[in-house]
Amino acid sequence: MSTTLGSFIAGGIAACGAVTVTHGFETVKIRLQLQGELQARKDAPRLYKGVLHGVGVILKNEGPRGLLRGLSCAYVYQMTLNGCRLGFYEPVRKTLTSAIYNDAAVQSFGVNLFSGAASGILGAAAGSPFFLIKTRLQSYSPFLPVGTQHNYKNAVDGMRQIYSHEGVKGLYRGVLPAMVRTGFGSSVQLPTYFFAKRRLIKHFGMEEGMPLHIASSTCSGFVVCCVMHPPDTIMSRMYNQTGNLYSSAFDCLSRTVKTEGLFALYKGYFAHLARILPHTILTLTLAEQTNKIMRRVEDRILSPETKAQI
Repeated sequence: MSTTLGSFIAGGIAACGAVTVTHGFETVKIRLQLQGELQARKDAPRLYKGVLHGVGVILKNEGPRGLLRGLSCAYVYQMTLNGCRLGFYEPVRKTLTSAIYNDAAVQSFGVNLFSGAASGILGAAAGSPFFLIKTRLQSYSPFLPVGTQHNYKNAVDGMRQIYSHEGVKGLYRGVLPAMVRTGFGSSVQLPTYFFAKRRLIKHFGMEEGMPLHIASSTCSGFVVCCVMHPPDTIMSRMYNQTGNLYSSAFDCLSRTVKTEGLFALYKGYFAHLARILPHTILTLTLAEQTNKIMRRVEDRILSPETKAQI
């Protein structure tokens, strides 16, 4: 295993590689989630009719730049979130497993779930301001606007405007639903990845390598999307609001369901799936490779005593 710092760096690099490929689908997903906000289904306009239609409309009206709005914030957020998620998962899991079973090698699904959730929540809290700006940049469209529009020149301008009007509190708007959303996703992402990996090795005779990593990541991505999408919709709306449209995440949830129906929580689901499947596959597959590189680098430059301390 790499050190905690090594795993943090490896996880962040892997996530940045993945988000470069999948960011456009995230932009479509956010606009689908905000489309028809607090409007009855029959009255809501459908400017974006699905994943491919959304991609086509944005490219036609805004060009590739429209799909890639907020990418710089996405890089910082992914480094923070996935660095924490992949960097702290093993240390938390081993510590809890050793405390409960007196053997760090024991695999407990409950401990794994908790470790995944805890590491994800830490990352979500640390990276929340960057996800806030990213969401607002992606939702903005001068041609087909949906939801509240925030015309920031760039990420730095967005940070400056929010801080000057709302202070630090404004930068952490929506952090609680973000922590819930990421806790849900993280609680199942790594445990289901390693669970699928063990089962594929045991029952299908697959060996360590790229095909195994891709198959395990695909299984994990499906589970993550199903579990995470409803809180993700609430988080997108909480982040994008100006003022106090929603007093809390629960208020957002209840008003959304009451006005738009239960399935409104799954708006943009297929765009989310189109993003999260390749994102999960690339993140976890690249993480396996970057962790190997980090281990080789650490073996060259760090003594065993130093590695044990970090």
